[in-house]
Amino acid sequence: MPNRHIALTGATGFIGRFVLRELTRRGYRVRVLLRQPREIPPDSASAVIGDIRRPQNMAAALVGIDAVVHMAGAAQAMTGLPEDDYRLLNTQASIELAKAAGRAGVRRFVFLSSIRAQAGLTAPEPLSEDASTNPVDAYGRSKLAAEVGLAQLDLDWVALRLALVYGPGASGNIARLARLARSPYPLPFASLTARRSLLSLDNLVGALDCILSDRREFRTIVNVADPGPETLPAMIGALRRGLGRKPGVFACPLAVFRGLCMASGQADAFALMAQPLVVDIGKLTRLGGAGLPLRLGLEAFMHPDE
Repeated sequence: MPNRHIALTGATGFIGRFVLRELTRRGYRVRVLLRQPREIPPDSASAVIGDIRRPQNMAAALVGIDAVVHMAGAAQAMTGLPEDDYRLLNTQASIELAKAAGRAGVRRFVFLSSIRAQAGLTAPEPLSEDASTNPVDAYGRSKLAAEVGLAQLDLDWVALRLALVYGPGASGNIARLARLARSPYPLPFASLTARRSLLSLDNLVGALDCILSDRREFRTIVNVADPGPETLPAMIGALRRGLGRKPGVFACPLAVFRGLCMASGQADAFALMAQPLVVDIGKLTRLGGAGLPLRLGLEAFMHPDE
C-alpha cells in the first residue's frame, strides 16, 4: 500500500495527538516534525526538530517520506492574532513546506484546511467543494490562500476542509456544548431546527487513511464531516444519552431566544445555535466507498466518568 511512511506536523495538538496514535495503529510509520525536542510524542517512529515558519531547509528532514500530513499552524481560537501572523503561519509556511516536500520527492501533501476557508459561521445552502468561497475572518482567508498556493505547485496535494472537530480534549464551542449537556437543567433549545455539520476525530482519521492509501493523483479539495448534520437539540440529546440521561430540552419561541442572545451581546452564539452550516461530503463518500466515513455519533464523546 502506498504512502505508509508519513511526516506529521502539529502532532502535539488536540487533533494531532489523536491522528498520530490512530495512524500508527493502522500501520503507518510516522515521523513527527517538531519545534521542541521535549515534545516528542511516544507513538512516533522518529522525530525531526524544525520550525514550519522557516521550512525552506526542511527537505532533508523529509527524505524517505511518502506523504506529509500538515496540520500545524495558527488556530481559529487564537483571537486577536494579527492577520499577518495567520498569513505567515497558515499560508506562507504551508506553501513553503509543500515546496520542501516536493524537493524531497514526497508523493503527496495533505493539508488540513477548514470549512471556514469557504464560509463564515453559517451558510444557507449545503457547502460542496465547488461552491463559491467567502471566508469572513483572517483564519479562513489564510486557509483559503494556502489552498490556492498549493494548487500552483507541481505536487500531488489534497486540502481537507474540516467541519468543527469533536473528541476527547476538544475546546472552544465543542467544550461549551459539552458543559451545557452536563448541566443538570432543562435547556430551551427544542425550537432550534437548523442543522450543522460536525466531525468526529475517528471519522477524520478514516478520511486521512482513505486519502493516504489511494494511488490516484488528487490535486483537489475534499470536504470532511460526519454524514449526518444535526440540530442543536439533537446534539444535546446525543451528549446526554452518552451520560445516561434524557435529552431534557424544551421549546422557547425563536424570536425570544434571538432577543435574549442579542441583548446579551451573543450574536455569534445565536448564529451557531439557530442557523445552518451543512457540509456536503459526497466527494469524500465517493472516494472512500460505502464504508467511509463511519457514523459514531456524539454519544461516544461523553462518559459519566469524565
